Amino acid sequence: MGRGSFVVFEGIDASGKSTQARRVAELHDAHFTFEPGDTPLGVDLRRWVLDAATSMTPITEALLMLADRSHHVRTVIEPTLASGRSVVGDRYFASTLAYQGYGRGVDLDRLEAATELAIGGCLPDLTVLIDTPLEVANERRAPDARDRFESADLDFHRRVRDGYLAIAAKWGERWCVIDGSHSESEVAVLVDERLASLPW
Repeated sequence: MGRGSFVVFEGIDASGKSTQARRVAELHDAHFTFEPGDTPLGVDLRRWVLDAATSMTPITEALLMLADRSHHVRTVIEPTLASGRSVVGDRYFASTLAYQGYGRGVDLDRLEAATELAIGGCLPDLTVLIDTPLEVANERRAPDARDRFESADLDFHRRVRDGYLAIAAKWGERWCVIDGSHSESEVAVLVDERLASLPW
């Protein structure tokens, strides 16, 4: 039995990535997963890291994300791929680079080194960035003051989006960028065209 395909969807909040990730997983009978929080341990880590009322430094925030990811890779993603089933992820390592690195200002070289420690060799076969203009994303979402990221200012989200685009350019063919300003159905067509060549 061969290894399953590993596809990750990334993007700023309200980009539409979660909708597409769930749809693609269902379409291909792949295992849908998300970060942070898709393990029993991750539930607690997610609660701490998203709670705007809990004060923490950007480095602490990054380390909590990396702890969740390390556990997630070894208990969910790698075993599922090894069983031959494909995995579709809603967020993965690029989220930490974009949000805590570009967004919060944590040193990118150190974050990349810590990411290698957290995920080992478990890299996505393809990462799909749903790149949505901030104005479009803001129209789609109702900011939640209780959420550490949704309550952040516009400049933060602009840095995150710019960071995603920089990461996509760096990784080249292992990433594809889809214009998220289109309708949900139009984005779905573009996504499916790009994923058609993957072995599911």
